[in-house]
Amino acid sequence: MSSKSYQFTSESVTEGHPDKLCDQVSDAVLDHVMREDPTGRVAIETLVTTGTCMVAGEMTTQCYVPVDEVARGVIADIGYTRAKYGFDSETVGVLTAIHAQSSNIAAGVDTGGAGDQGMMFGFACDDTDTYMPMPIHLAHRLAERLAYVRKTGELDYLRPDGKTQVTVRYEDDRPVEVTKILIAAQHRRGMNQDEILSDMLQYVIEPIVPADMCKPGLPCLVNRTGVFEIGGPQADTGLTGRKIIVDTYGGYARHGGGAFSGKDPTKVDRSGAYFARYVAKNVVAAGLARKCEIEVSYAIGDPDPFSIAVFCFGTEVIPEDRIAKIIGANFDFSPRGMIRHLDLQRPIFRKTAAYGHFGRDDKDFTWERLDAVEMLKEEAGL
Repeated sequence: MSSKSYQFTSESVTEGHPDKLCDQVSDAVLDHVMREDPTGRVAIETLVTTGTCMVAGEMTTQCYVPVDEVARGVIADIGYTRAKYGFDSETVGVLTAIHAQSSNIAAGVDTGGAGDQGMMFGFACDDTDTYMPMPIHLAHRLAERLAYVRKTGELDYLRPDGKTQVTVRYEDDRPVEVTKILIAAQHRRGMNQDEILSDMLQYVIEPIVPADMCKPGLPCLVNRTGVFEIGGPQADTGLTGRKIIVDTYGGYARHGGGAFSGKDPTKVDRSGAYFARYVAKNVVAAGLARKCEIEVSYAIGDPDPFSIAVFCFGTEVIPEDRIAKIIGANFDFSPRGMIRHLDLQRPIFRKTAAYGHFGRDDKDFTWERLDAVEMLKEEAGL
């Protein structure tokens, strides 16, 4: 039988990308509320452009939130601390337009129901030891590395904005080779692009991309327009929720369309996607399938899911419908059940807002735990 070969590409962005900056401000506001008022309701979005940061949305809480201070702190921490970068934590104008959660929505959430209708997806596969598809896993790690070498001073000419893109060749649905890498790295004026390319290879790509996944002459493309001196909000307007594919599986799995950042865990856009990832990851780690995608849907105000579907793409070792029954019998997909199981009413969200919400080794990312593996093996008779 001939093998099926294809190439798949995913991208990531650094914490200084305008959209990611907005996600982090929105989640930092959420964290402030979760720290002081864990049952507070938050749905915040941020917009940035040259010299301006606008924070808007809904918030119902008993605590005071110094939005201006929170936003400036995030902007400074990312590295926008000089006016010459076109965006500066001290001089940026921070505008707010925040109101309380609609009483029509609160009526359903107060009784334990979902805060909105919609569908969410969770996914896991055995491409990597993080149970993430290899293209998005490597793209995230490269973007993280860009920020690391900038902040440590190893490459002190780098600026906060940046993007990465990785193409992986698959044979029979297994990743076998990285075939192309693309990096956009914002830098100070007057830099030689050949020097930047050499540094990207030595300090960013080689420490991250496994050597056994690369052939000699692997195309590594950097700053394809020639220079990348103007970046961040000076170059592009940023907005919360505009990098939803970067946040999840790099396009390798489906997405329900709802963003995560700025939303408290009663919003099933967030908690439902986190819990579906948790279940899918445990299914794969338990050996029930090599790939698992779970769709869950909700009706506003209802505590029980509208539907749950399981897809294993022919990689399952027991029937797919049996896996679905095991999941339905052992996992509580109600908003309160998911929040309780994953302990989501905590100030843990800003750090999720850059470099992916999934596939990261952090004790606060409770949806990455593998604590249901033995139960699933027992239920499946493995």
